[in-house]
Amino acid sequence: MVFDEAYFEYVRNPQFPDAMAYVKQGRNAIVLRTFSKIYGLAGLRIGYGISTPEVIDFLNRVRPPFNANSLAQQAALAALGDDEHVAKSRAVNEAGMAQIEQGLRALGMTPIPSEANFLYFDTKQDGRRVFDALLQKGIIVRHIEGTMIRVTIGRPDENVAFLQALKSVLDGGG
Repeated sequence: MVFDEAYFEYVRNPQFPDAMAYVKQGRNAIVLRTFSKIYGLAGLRIGYGISTPEVIDFLNRVRPPFNANSLAQQAALAALGDDEHVAKSRAVNEAGMAQIEQGLRALGMTPIPSEANFLYFDTKQDGRRVFDALLQKGIIVRHIEGTMIRVTIGRPDENVAFLQALKSVLDGGG
């Protein structure tokens, strides 16, 4: 079993499942994490996997050599020691999440609870049209399917711009 925990550092819910328990139990599990999200190293394409020695042995047999460059490795090591950055990123995300959740509710929408740095919500309209109209206003979101949109939490000013543009689009000003 492979557990993708790319957003693990954003998790606030104490009931969130502990995938590492499977590895600690010696089960055939792999926990994947990344430096792309809360650490802000997306451009370096670096992350890691944790598993049992037996599973790692099999993976190393097919892993290409030099699969992470030395700059990315050094940045990852520095990021691991930067607890202040992680705490600040988490706090900014939590505040932005609350800001967007409140704004969506004011527009009559119910965001799906999230433990990441994005929210899903139902536009109650053609999601593709909402996506296209927001894009025309310089706001990039993701159209998931049907009426559903995914928005990444931004800085306070970006969140305000998103909510204002969304209100305009929903009001027919798309």
